[in-house]
Amino acid sequence: MAKEQQPEVLKVLDVAKTQFYHFTAVVISGMGFFTDSYDLFCISLVTKLLGRIYYHVEGSAKPGSLPPNVAAAVNGVALCGTLAGQLFFGWLGDKLGRKGAYGITLMLMVGCSIGSGLSFGSSPTSVIATLCFFRFWLGFGIGGDYPLSATIMSEYANKKTRGAFIASVFAMQGFGILAGGMVAIVVSSIFRALYHADPYSVDPIGSTVSQADYVWRIILMFGAIPAALTFYSRMKMPETPRYTALVAKDQTKACQDMAKVLNVEIKEKQELAQPQNNRSSKFALFSKEFLRRHGLHLLGTASTWFLLDIAYYSQNLFQKDIFSAVGWLPSASSMSALDELYKIARAQTLIALCGTVPGYWVTVFLIDHIGRFAIQLIGFFFMTVFMFVLAIPYHHWTRPENNIGFIVIYGLTFFFANFGPNSTTFVIPAEIFPARFRSTCHGISAAAGKAGAIIGAFGFLYASQNQDKAKTDAGYPPGIGMRNSLIVLGVISILGFFFTFLVPESKGKSLEEMSRENEDEGDQVQPNRVEVTV
Repeated sequence: MAKEQQPEVLKVLDVAKTQFYHFTAVVISGMGFFTDSYDLFCISLVTKLLGRIYYHVEGSAKPGSLPPNVAAAVNGVALCGTLAGQLFFGWLGDKLGRKGAYGITLMLMVGCSIGSGLSFGSSPTSVIATLCFFRFWLGFGIGGDYPLSATIMSEYANKKTRGAFIASVFAMQGFGILAGGMVAIVVSSIFRALYHADPYSVDPIGSTVSQADYVWRIILMFGAIPAALTFYSRMKMPETPRYTALVAKDQTKACQDMAKVLNVEIKEKQELAQPQNNRSSKFALFSKEFLRRHGLHLLGTASTWFLLDIAYYSQNLFQKDIFSAVGWLPSASSMSALDELYKIARAQTLIALCGTVPGYWVTVFLIDHIGRFAIQLIGFFFMTVFMFVLAIPYHHWTRPENNIGFIVIYGLTFFFANFGPNSTTFVIPAEIFPARFRSTCHGISAAAGKAGAIIGAFGFLYASQNQDKAKTDAGYPPGIGMRNSLIVLGVISILGFFFTFLVPESKGKSLEEMSRENEDEGDQVQPNRVEVTV
């Protein structure tokens, strides 16, 4: 089987020095992920507040809470939208180009973040229904950011530092989670201070003041700000040279675009250009040839992301329930609504600061040294270990004197999720598939992950709540459902460890080498020659 020569313009990309544009692209793409994670995870901060505002039973001394089906819908509907957006925009990115679909995602994110905060209605049901509508379309826009940002960054980076740059884009997710907690702390603190300063207002234990309705709306609408700030910059980004050269078949334009952003002068010699007519450029997605070359790779990237997100989103979206179960947070009836939000946000911020954010950035620093494969195995292995450490002696950790130890180990599961599969599952699909399928295959892999997240959001909510009630009624100690959920998450992490062996290592290799982009059964075709001056 013969190989075509790699187009010279792409060889130049692979060995180009790191330029200022690489860092600019990280910021522009990364701010999308900052917004994505803020919008996806800030909902977990306000669900208890929504329950107290809209589902309080008149005359009851117990604060209101969202019914399980409503809580699952509020937490999970954005994930459903994200799954659909990943598939749609992944496909669109390969059909229209990476840049062509990029602005649409931001417009959806800005508009629907604002719409989520403006969810009004004449009844609690209508408010929640409106919120779920906007959260779905918010998720749809967020979903598009996954394949587009990853593909754009991978196609501009050189092969030596490509992993670090793609991981840096995804690492902004950690700052988004951190920002969600900090915004909730600031907003709740302001409203608490206003009530304490007003002698005619009271915010007693177990109460929910009417102005708390503004709090959750402000928190949700804040997500529109970072997305809006990067809209202009995204629209100014040129199409990636790899898409232009390999999919659009316009090497002249690819040279021009690369010259603009990488500070090189490129002169192309056109006389050797020949039309390409080979099987490599013809086989279709999911054809026999695609499945022969990349079928196991796609299974590996999709399955590991699916398994990872069951565990990761179960932990993230229901942190507040886990904190309450082990006694780190007081019961809702012992706090006012604003106090409860403040303490939940403070706990989430602490976990993000000590476990989540460091995990992302350790990956950035090490991924091009020890490789994607090793990091993913390490992450799944230690996630499994710490899940079982939490679950097996679960009732030991629920004692008040031991809950700090629980939080430390719980934080380590986040560290090794992010220094591990939560980062690498994003990086690898952007590197190992052909250019004309790259965005689509990344979208499929990411959508498999969101299918896992939906299982985590819907399934484990019911599993922990309903099983806890059933077991408690039968005489078992409280929290048995949470313990069993942690055991299941540990088993899922073991499966992720073994499915990782389907994924190839891409460290130090060009995208064309990994994707076998230039492989063909026919004769060699001489590509255009270029002269490059830095």
